[in-house]
Amino acid sequence: MLEFFVDLASQYKDYPRYLVILEIIATVFGILSVYFSIKKNIWVYPTGLVSTILFIYIMFVFGLLGDMLINVYYTVMSIYGWILWAKHSDDHIHVQVQKASKKDWFNASILFVLSIIFVGLVYYFKPFIDNKFSLENVNLGLYHLDWANYLDILTTSLFLVGMLLMAKRCVENWIFWIVADIICIPMMVYKGLAITSLQYFVFSFMAIVGYIEWQKSLKLQPKS
Repeated sequence: MLEFFVDLASQYKDYPRYLVILEIIATVFGILSVYFSIKKNIWVYPTGLVSTILFIYIMFVFGLLGDMLINVYYTVMSIYGWILWAKHSDDHIHVQVQKASKKDWFNASILFVLSIIFVGLVYYFKPFIDNKFSLENVNLGLYHLDWANYLDILTTSLFLVGMLLMAKRCVENWIFWIVADIICIPMMVYKGLAITSLQYFVFSFMAIVGYIEWQKSLKLQPKS
């Protein structure tokens, strides 16, 4: 454990202090957001907005375009989910949950495929983007990707589906969070974001708890 924190300190010694502070703040608010989602509390969205807006900037700086785009999507979906949850809340704080319908699964499948294609295209054009949107001396393609970038494409798609199903209050959203969070742990360590990796470790545990809690709530709710 001590060795981990020594490695953590050495990893961050060359980073600008403001980036480290922003990552810590984003992580704290991200954990708060997951906590509120477990409790089916509408505060999941305002706390989540703070985290996602900060991570948009952080992921851009570290070149994780998939994660940057997913946080842009999170920001938009947080506003959308906030509106939906407010409409389905009797006390303006908590909501009831439900099983995903066939339509929900169809929409989730379409979103997953489109996300894979879209993020893949973003990485395809990344040399063009990095060259200040100039094609001069630029070779387009996926040749520059490493294993973490490919995983970034996958996790981005999983997270997008999870966010959609959460906005719809579907219990199954947690399955996508669990899988993607576990994948992100080594990916973030590899990319030099150890604090964010710890966040995903906590997220994995919290997502498992969230799935169990939402399943219990579903059984206790009156049948609609």
